[in-house]
Amino acid sequence: MAMLLAAYTLNFIDRQIVGILAVPIKADLGLTDTQLGLMGGLAFALFYTGLGIPIAMLADRRDRSKIMTIALAVWSLMTAVCGLAQNFWQLFLARLGVGVGEAGGVAPAYTLIADLFPAEKRARALSIYSFGIPIGSAAGIVFGGVIATLIDWRSAFFITGAAGLLLAPFFRRVVRDPRGDRPAAAAADMPGFGAVLRTLAGKPAFWLLCIGAACSSMMGYGLFFWLPSFFVRSFGLSLLDASLGYGAILLAGGLAGIWLGGSLSDRLAGRSKGWYALVPALAFVGTLPFYALGISATSLLPSLALLLIPTALGLVWLGPVIAAVQGLVPPSMRSTTSAIFLFVNNLIGIGIGTPAIGWISESLKARYGDEALRYAILSGTSFYVIATIFLLFAAWRLPKDWHEG
Repeated sequence: MAMLLAAYTLNFIDRQIVGILAVPIKADLGLTDTQLGLMGGLAFALFYTGLGIPIAMLADRRDRSKIMTIALAVWSLMTAVCGLAQNFWQLFLARLGVGVGEAGGVAPAYTLIADLFPAEKRARALSIYSFGIPIGSAAGIVFGGVIATLIDWRSAFFITGAAGLLLAPFFRRVVRDPRGDRPAAAAADMPGFGAVLRTLAGKPAFWLLCIGAACSSMMGYGLFFWLPSFFVRSFGLSLLDASLGYGAILLAGGLAGIWLGGSLSDRLAGRSKGWYALVPALAFVGTLPFYALGISATSLLPSLALLLIPTALGLVWLGPVIAAVQGLVPPSMRSTTSAIFLFVNNLIGIGIGTPAIGWISESLKARYGDEALRYAILSGTSFYVIATIFLLFAAWRLPKDWHEG
């Protein structure tokens, strides 16, 4: 678990460091907010989501440790390549490469954890794994800001990429797949992609969870990417101060929110599996007033204090929803099912959420100037309303669609 968490932390450092580096990258390469949004969202999401399903099908049949080790090495190498980019398209293609590597890093880990922990502890175990999101995102934001301030933005990519390449051989040595490579005969008996889809077609709860999580991720990933720029533009912070401020609330709020979601849902799911969706739905409702107040605040300290609460509530969903996805299908389908879930969640969340906020900001710039990003982020809170509606329907269906006894 410790090594899986370390790899997932690097996964999110490499994924989110571009958010804090957007400020110097924009100045150095002369990019627009729309280009930044495409580079931070669509460039990563295209291959991350598209390759995730075939790699997960392979993980259902082969040694998951080998697959994740190769993935770790590839995404780390391509992160370092980002530091060599001289224009938008070179950076866009390098980010595509990061997405190729990270496509093999998460779905296999979900199923490893599901194999190692019983159902009544699974949401908490997946929550611990998901700590990599706030730890990695905060580390990427703070580290990126420090290195970009002291050296340059290119060095931040070089150093984080090198860290992953150094970790890869240790990951392979420590993380062992309890089943190893399946024999050829056993692998041939594994359900194919069509069989997985047919199973999921009869489980509306899965699709409701997918769309609900994806809508929340449109806001979540959008905030990861754009909030550092918001603090720079609206409060006049330096890049370093913005990275330290947002990194602190992301780390503290994220850890608290993820653990709250996992522990609450494990406790309440004994009464009804619907709580795996109800817990995050209630949390999303709770984010709305605090985001409205925090983003609208005209001074820095009240803004940071107010944003701490919705940062926590916005990440409550991770343990419960991922645990529910594992419980909807038999073990032989878990990797592929997880990849389908990640496909929907990330293609919409990263691919649309990040560039959408950038596009809204640019369309409002003529009217609001540097404050345009503030209003663009406020408009994104509507994604949480939509997510809540889908999760409420999912809560109703989950007990009917559950696979495990």
